[in-house]
Amino acid sequence: MEEYVRVPQARIGAIIGKNGETKRKIEEDLDIILEVNTETGYVGIFTKESTEDPLAAWKGRDIVKAIARGFSPRKAFQLVEDGMVLEIIDLEDYFGKSENSLRRVRGRIIGKNGITRRIIENMTGARISVYGRTVSLLGELESVLDAKRAVEMLIQGRMHSTVYKFLENLKRKRKMEDRKSLWR
Repeated sequence: MEEYVRVPQARIGAIIGKNGETKRKIEEDLDIILEVNTETGYVGIFTKESTEDPLAAWKGRDIVKAIARGFSPRKAFQLVEDGMVLEIIDLEDYFGKSENSLRRVRGRIIGKNGITRRIIENMTGARISVYGRTVSLLGELESVLDAKRAVEMLIQGRMHSTVYKFLENLKRKRKMEDRKSLWR
């Protein structure tokens, strides 16, 4: 199986890592081969004949995508674990190529000194990376879906206080569900 990912030039070094360490770790952990073309930015992900995990190429693809979208390799490697997912929201789908709109919405999602992003991460458990024209979410499926809903509310122009209240209610609801499941 083979997969290809286009990586921004500024993130090629993060894919390769110091002395090739990141690339080597991805290859060894997943038993795959990465071919990084530093000129075009394309990364080929290939399974070996010895690869036992049928999802190895997809996991490798997702790790490369996560690093390409601004996550540290350490955070991206969480995608090897079962139940971990990566969701990428392309802001151009909402605003086209309007640089002013993209800059404004990135600022709304990050917040002053990164506070909005931190609140969403703390309330949902998902990790967020705002890079270029994308917002990427990494975590367990339920956490990523919750964070995606909060980010979409900000994209739609909802007030930050409305989004925070939504997250508080969501967290309270999840806690109640957890308590109920303990009594079953």
